[in-house]
Amino acid sequence: MATSTGLELTFLGHQTWHITDGLSTVLLDPILTEAFGAGNLEFPIWPPRRIDVAAMPLPGAVILSHEHLDHFHLPSLNLLPKTVPVYTGMTTPAAVTDAIEVLGFTVHRLDHTTPLVIGDIEITLYPAGARTLFWEQRVAQPLIRLAGTTGNDVFIGVDADVSDLYIEQLSDGALAPPRLAVVSNNAQTVPYGALGADNNLLPGMDGPRNRKTGIEILNGLLIDYCKPLDGATDVALCGNGFTAPRSPHGPFLYADHTALAEAANALQHLFRVHGPRPGDCLTVPHGTGPVTACRAAWVLLDETAEARALEEQRAFLAHPKEVEPAAITAPLAEERRESARALLAEELPRMARELIATRMGALASGIHDYIHGPVGSRRAVLRLLDPPGSEDIIESYAWNITGPAWELVESTGREEAMAAYPFGIEIYYQDLIAVFEGRAQIWDVVGGSYQGWHIGEPLDSPVYALFAVYGEHQRPDLAARCYEHSLTALGYSQGTTA
Repeated sequence: MATSTGLELTFLGHQTWHITDGLSTVLLDPILTEAFGAGNLEFPIWPPRRIDVAAMPLPGAVILSHEHLDHFHLPSLNLLPKTVPVYTGMTTPAAVTDAIEVLGFTVHRLDHTTPLVIGDIEITLYPAGARTLFWEQRVAQPLIRLAGTTGNDVFIGVDADVSDLYIEQLSDGALAPPRLAVVSNNAQTVPYGALGADNNLLPGMDGPRNRKTGIEILNGLLIDYCKPLDGATDVALCGNGFTAPRSPHGPFLYADHTALAEAANALQHLFRVHGPRPGDCLTVPHGTGPVTACRAAWVLLDETAEARALEEQRAFLAHPKEVEPAAITAPLAEERRESARALLAEELPRMARELIATRMGALASGIHDYIHGPVGSRRAVLRLLDPPGSEDIIESYAWNITGPAWELVESTGREEAMAAYPFGIEIYYQDLIAVFEGRAQIWDVVGGSYQGWHIGEPLDSPVYALFAVYGEHQRPDLAARCYEHSLTALGYSQGTTA
């Protein structure tokens, strides 16, 4: 009778893992195509690779950690047999599970008290740590082991602070420290001049030194994040594994996890760090012995495309230039302009109210003075670029926190607006309408169409406020519309299943 020799984790890119003990297989957050996206905008996987799904050992189960578009991809799920069960946490939005069921899959929800056993593989989904950012709090973090064993566990710290429940079980000795901890690098650092979520247009608030360095990233991932996982002997890096659409600078900086792992191993002695490329396999043995590496033949790297993108990055770093935002969706057709105006008028009051509860709202409500002295009740400005029928102008709304409400105001130059308002949002009109209609997600817009400014810390910015207000957790209605577009493109409708 065949027996397992350990857990083999094959890295498929970004944060997708194919996990087997040689007998049974599970697939975590499958992105199996060359790019992902919930709308018309696609984010190519980095490094570029192709997965031969026909040759891939088929999973006995799919684990979905959460709903964000770089983890939940309907076209990838559609490549799998519909008989494969899908498991997710208790708080994944119903819009997500409904869409998966339209494809013909059966979805099961698990809490942290009920381990899932697939053959000899045992998976426990732990809830995200309490200090996790609001829009990531639905994340479920898998702990994977061979059933009936301990001491060689694999903990996958997906996109959230380490689960407090998991830390508690480590502290009281109920669980041994993980043999392998997988941590997610979500820095998404862009070169100076490029568009990024943490850019700040206020004078003196942006510059080369405002970009995260590899040293900072490694400290955050390996020292700060892994502190409660004391005793882990191996750590694997993942994440940062896509490129922004129409990016002129190639991949994100510090997305080469092989290089980061080599630097980390030279600079610390706490654990061995692995930086797998797509197709690399890490095997955690059943007993003692080192974690070993090999390659999966069914994952094919596109080294030509990779070299071309790296050359783009080197050229941009050698000669930085300011990247101008561009709309990510098509201009509104003339017959749709009136309905778009009506939708904007309907949605702005809701946005005005919900921003109050964000970190930006808390800071905006608490300040009393700005550049020229006492600040009035208008604390932010929304600058909509290229409104329909009036392209090449800006339509401006001031956020009055006494309403709260967005009030139409006369547009000024950007510098005048920055002097008048401590917070600012610039976005193409058509893209904001696309978010309101569920044709694009807020994650699509940032890094392409959005620019802004703010006082305070990065998490006080309008970017993170918009993530909190328009993420799938807060607006499942918009997410459901986006999923419906994806399902329609795949040949499904909400009234039919495979």
